[in-house]
Amino acid sequence: MKHLTAVALVGLGVLSLVAWAIQPRPVADGRIILTWVSDDNPARREQIALFNRLHPEYCVELDPANSGSEKVIVQAIGGVGPDLFDCYDGFQLSAYVKSGIAWDVTDELAKAGIDVARDAWPAAFPNALYEGRTYGFPTNAGCNAIWFNKDIFDRCGEPYPKGSWTWAEFIGVARRLTVQEEGGRVRHFGFLCDWWNWPQFVSQWGGRLYSEDGTRCVADSPEACAGIQLMQDLIYKHRVMPSPVEEAAIATAGGWGSGTITFFGAGKGAMALGGRWWLCTLRQYPNLRLGAVESPHGPYRVFRGYGRATCINKNSPRRAAALEFLKYMAGKDYNDLINHQADALAPVIRYCFTPEFLHDPEYPAEDFNAVWRDIMKVAVPDQISPFVNGNVAGRIFEKQLDLVKNGQKTGAEAMGAAARRINEEVAKAIELDPSLRVRYKALTEKARL
Repeated sequence: MKHLTAVALVGLGVLSLVAWAIQPRPVADGRIILTWVSDDNPARREQIALFNRLHPEYCVELDPANSGSEKVIVQAIGGVGPDLFDCYDGFQLSAYVKSGIAWDVTDELAKAGIDVARDAWPAAFPNALYEGRTYGFPTNAGCNAIWFNKDIFDRCGEPYPKGSWTWAEFIGVARRLTVQEEGGRVRHFGFLCDWWNWPQFVSQWGGRLYSEDGTRCVADSPEACAGIQLMQDLIYKHRVMPSPVEEAAIATAGGWGSGTITFFGAGKGAMALGGRWWLCTLRQYPNLRLGAVESPHGPYRVFRGYGRATCINKNSPRRAAALEFLKYMAGKDYNDLINHQADALAPVIRYCFTPEFLHDPEYPAEDFNAVWRDIMKVAVPDQISPFVNGNVAGRIFEKQLDLVKNGQKTGAEAMGAAARRINEEVAKAIELDPSLRVRYKALTEKARL
């Protein structure tokens, strides 16, 4: 065992040296290079170019190859991580904070007059705020609505949807828009939906992921299970959404934005649950006539809010320079660019209340921007617990939901299994961490009073 440990340490040391050898150095003209780990959305390049023009002393470079949270954590702990990295949900932020790699920028941003809790959309708070402290700045924020293909609606003689509607009303429309060819193959489905949207279905049925104090996973409640069961029913009962086998049959080429977005862009679905950021890809389909309307709701009219935030590597020797990038994201130039690119909504609320946001002169056909802004008012961010590692909880949910999507488990079976496993992880965490144990005990004793 000792030999195995020694070999592992040597291997990690070698990998760290290799990573150190290839990490960016200041360029010849004296600019400081900052590495930003983010996704490979083409919009990212213009966002970087704008910063580099406004701040000629720096040179931000995109690194999309190391965007996995585990990679970021391992490299940052080893001293060879990026200067900046994106966080996509509260699960990830809790992992970054607990691993000690996310820099607490609360006081640094306050010196510049920046307050995330005051200025930004609440939907993005879980990606930037943790335990009352600020660890990043939202890079965008969003909430999903229903995209619809006007040509498919016209061919089927279906009126365009308007205003607020329920899932029961939606299913009737989606059935009429699911059209089969001769031989039984589906020409286009009534509805397309990525399964990472599952928290919205839980919230709309009145469910929660964790108890109010975060001490227990309660995703096995009847309400939460009912929301997940609807997602499965859309595939196997109502037949308006493709199964994994049917998705594979219509799979498109890879690349950023592949999957549901390009399925919809190619006319494989009449409607799709998605964000404004889909336009980064959908604008590439010149003949696609788009409409957008509020997403259906369940017993509760709430929608899942989300976004990205950019954090700074606590171990980076270029932290001060990286902080300038976060300040840039809080400014008008960046926010106006995000809205123009349609990379979701600008993170700072006030920049979304402009005439240019509602009607971009370069995209006159996009008359639906108010939809995205209006539903942000009833967007709820993801719930997290301080007593469980976010990465671990995320993997548990993902594994169980894959079984639901494939028709191998019901919503109740999957969420029951997920809740049990996550509560086991909570028990392990409080056993190993004395400070968590004290906090957990205080909260559970308070709940019994």
